[in-house]
Amino acid sequence: MNWGKMSRAERDAAYNNSNAVKNSPELNAAREAQSMAFRKAHPEHLDLHYGPRERNMWDLFPARDPNAPCIVFVHGGYWQRNSREQFANLIAGPFEHGWAAALPGYTLAPDASLTEIVAEINAALDWFAANAAEHGINGKVVLSGWSAGGHLTAACLGHPRVSAGLAISGIYELGPIRDTYLNEKLRLSDAEIEALSPLRLPMVRKPLAITYGTAELPPLVADSRNLHACRAAEHLSGPLIPIAGADHFTIVHELRDAHGQLTRQLMLLA
Repeated sequence: MNWGKMSRAERDAAYNNSNAVKNSPELNAAREAQSMAFRKAHPEHLDLHYGPRERNMWDLFPARDPNAPCIVFVHGGYWQRNSREQFANLIAGPFEHGWAAALPGYTLAPDASLTEIVAEINAALDWFAANAAEHGINGKVVLSGWSAGGHLTAACLGHPRVSAGLAISGIYELGPIRDTYLNEKLRLSDAEIEALSPLRLPMVRKPLAITYGTAELPPLVADSRNLHACRAAEHLSGPLIPIAGADHFTIVHELRDAHGQLTRQLMLLA
């Protein structure tokens, strides 16, 4: 893509996953229905506050073994839509393998800046480090997330409670977003683009698996490849996992399913 010569409409389309995947409304509706059923089946540790704002809450799903590894999954939606409740089914794969799972919520833009959103995820992890054991979760934590959650995974990988990461279809260079419709709510500053773009920051020296679907939009594919290349250049561990034929919405099925590629990869990170 020649970004400088593209029209605003072309730049918007380059990041519009919903328009690129025509059946995305049906895929989202199925995920949300499955998530509602999963939460209904496991209601014991839901809606736990970690901070003062409305969305500062955790949903926790302890395993039978309190020392089992735990996936902490951060939802996507370009930092400005969706909620943790809509993504509970995506941890069904590792949960079936005996893992614990946990999903934090966060305030959405424009009610929070991206700086504040990253700070909320770190604050959520602080709460988790101090309180999760009381809810039966005391094992190693693998931080994961999809789309915006993939970015937040990379941005918060350095938290001391986190041992490794699995970043799914994330955006790791924020500069181009300022030239798109996404910035109407994000209102990114120069300082935020510099401080919150994982590709511009020192690489965190923990294992990080990076994955994308081969049918995703080019900027997301490029960001995943570039982040892995930067980490590989520093001899940091973690594979690059292209999921053949997956788009931005079907890639998460590989984590939802007990025998999915991403569920299997997660097992290797614990």
